[in-house]
Amino acid sequence: MKKPALKYCGIRSLQDLRLAADSQADYLGFIFADSKRKVSTADVKKWLSQVRTGKQIVGVFVNETMGTIARIAYELQLDVIQLHGDETPKDAEALRLLTHCEIWKALHHNSTAIQDMDRFNDCVDGFLIDSSVKGARGGTGVAFAWECVPEYQQKAEQTGKRCFIAGGVNPDTIADLLKWKPGGVDLASGIEKNGQKDVNLIRLLEERMKRYVSISK
Repeated sequence: MKKPALKYCGIRSLQDLRLAADSQADYLGFIFADSKRKVSTADVKKWLSQVRTGKQIVGVFVNETMGTIARIAYELQLDVIQLHGDETPKDAEALRLLTHCEIWKALHHNSTAIQDMDRFNDCVDGFLIDSSVKGARGGTGVAFAWECVPEYQQKAEQTGKRCFIAGGVNPDTIADLLKWKPGGVDLASGIEKNGQKDVNLIRLLEERMKRYVSISK
């Protein structure tokens, strides 16, 4: 199988960024919304000036104004804007006009997720499917029924969109997810220890991913 794209999200310190920059991740995510992993634009700008990542930088937003998102995207030279709230297709289209970023829409795994992919299809470049946990937008560490992954992946591939799977992914569960052939994998808590990104968990996850991909070719 082809190696899925890999995104490490919820980077919240210079040390986190240094570890992630030295990893095999393709995308690094910063959260600009209410969360225990929330960061400030000023801090991220300072960290990025000190670390050459060579990776795609993702900003995660929840129900933020389009103007604020566009300003942060410009200031930090974001590559991707991830909308993780109640944003509409119209909002996504506006950001396409205001920025040069890819636009991703996060959707919760539920009975309407496939229809929601159809609604956003013409105005986004990718999707992130996360667990539906009452009172939480994401970062719960809870997995959904991964046997549904092929349906999401197929839906995204039909129109050339990216599709990341989030929720409950860690070194112990990565093989279970990979057997469903996701196009992308998103982690935050799954590579953390005591609230910080952990080099040993990152290496273990990447080793297990590499091993699974190599034996599945």
